[in-house]
Amino acid sequence: MPTDLQPAVSRIASVNPATGEVLGELDCAGPAEIHAAVARARAAQPDWNAWGVRNRVRVLRRFQQILLSRKVDVARRITQEAGKPYVESLLTEVLVVLDAARFLVENAYALLREEKLAHGNPALKTKSGRVLHEPYGVIGIISPWNYPFAIPATEVMAALVAGNAVVLKPSEFTPLIALELQSLLCDAGAPKDVFHVLPGEGAAGAALAQSEIDKLVFTGSVGTGRRIAQAAAERLLPVVLELGGKDPMIVLDDADLDVTSSAAVWGAFVNAGQACLSVERCYVHHTLYRSFVEACADKARKLRVGNGMDPATDVGPMISEQQVRVVETHLADALARGARVLAGGARLRELGPTFFAPTVLSDVDHTMRVMREETFGPVLPIASFRDDDEAVRLANDCDYGLAASIWTRDRVRGERLARGIQAGTVMVNDVLSCFSISEAPHGGVKASGLGRTHGRWGLEEMVRVKYIDSDLLPRMKKVWWFGYGGEFPREMENFLDLIFARPLRQKMMAAVRASAALWRRKL
Repeated sequence: MPTDLQPAVSRIASVNPATGEVLGELDCAGPAEIHAAVARARAAQPDWNAWGVRNRVRVLRRFQQILLSRKVDVARRITQEAGKPYVESLLTEVLVVLDAARFLVENAYALLREEKLAHGNPALKTKSGRVLHEPYGVIGIISPWNYPFAIPATEVMAALVAGNAVVLKPSEFTPLIALELQSLLCDAGAPKDVFHVLPGEGAAGAALAQSEIDKLVFTGSVGTGRRIAQAAAERLLPVVLELGGKDPMIVLDDADLDVTSSAAVWGAFVNAGQACLSVERCYVHHTLYRSFVEACADKARKLRVGNGMDPATDVGPMISEQQVRVVETHLADALARGARVLAGGARLRELGPTFFAPTVLSDVDHTMRVMREETFGPVLPIASFRDDDEAVRLANDCDYGLAASIWTRDRVRGERLARGIQAGTVMVNDVLSCFSISEAPHGGVKASGLGRTHGRWGLEEMVRVKYIDSDLLPRMKKVWWFGYGGEFPREMENFLDLIFARPLRQKMMAAVRASAALWRRKL
């Protein structure tokens, strides 16, 4: 997912990728401004944490209600700034955020409350343990342009409800919707200095990563993620990194051709293919291959490409000229190595410089960049396989491991194969929707990154775990303290045997007797 740290500029312009209209210009946050914002966030965070989880949940509940009432305006702003069709802004952005708020409202208190920890060790039965979930302090977030509302909002809400303050650096392509998120949370009652949005290019993100934050959540390219991880390692700064994917779709020999081809077309071309969970490579059983590629090509040709504000539009523009060039480079490489274009394959210049026709490729293989590198555009390359083992091998033959999908009428077979796929998420008979399941963790393996967002796991990323242990017999000397001589070593040997070398009932009875004897020895 491309996001690079670049030299600083003084101002950025938010531009509608469909029309070229300048939606607004903003000053870029410099290092001094970023460090000052982090300092203000740190000063505000203790009071915010003192509000308690229940009061912070009330803020999220009000945020959800306000967002619902303003859903049309927010979705329109997303479409204007990111280019995606309006209905996608509603369903893949606003809906996701509304449901993420619902999840946190319903579950944050239970997940964050203090837990009593039981002890299994018989020698330590006189202790009472508790686990606390404490906020880090200030969470830095660097978010991308492809889902400029859903991605930062889900992360910001989890950080805030856990008691952290947040400093967000949005993509330079989509700063206005991030400022809208800030406005919504402010209207919902979040204190001003608890959440800062600092527009800027890559240099602003670098400054945030180098500031006195307590944890960093980054979504972007592998190259930038590695640089962030290296810099974070110098100061042991914890990070969550979501670095994109090259998600495979496996179509088994018993799959429904019509349903599966429709899924492939939507999975490859939703948001003009600019999703980290996009279908970026498709593997089809050889008995279905020709029929499948023809069905996908036919459906791709029928898609309506245009301005996302037009209700008839299926596929909007790409975000920038730079992204279009990546797509063209991958296509040129594939064609030079023997791939065939069955649909699309070129810009639609009559619509504008960043509109690209939904493209279906056949006869592809793993020598081609389009099958190995993240294309991040409206391209669906389709290859064939002969058996299940080959399908899994091809799916795993990749540096990325974010998500994958398997298509079959046999759910048991699909789930069995899913266990062999190297990915953070594997869907059976669906694509992309896992991001909309607020209870499910989101994140990958291999070059797709570290850590998780969403669900219980995403909330746990926003807290430090503290363990508090209290001894219930504070006036008694402990058995394991000094006084090792005499029969004590032999007594301890017998004690271990009693606990671990007999059937359960005998173990427990003997352990109780032995434990009592050991404690009496110290009285």
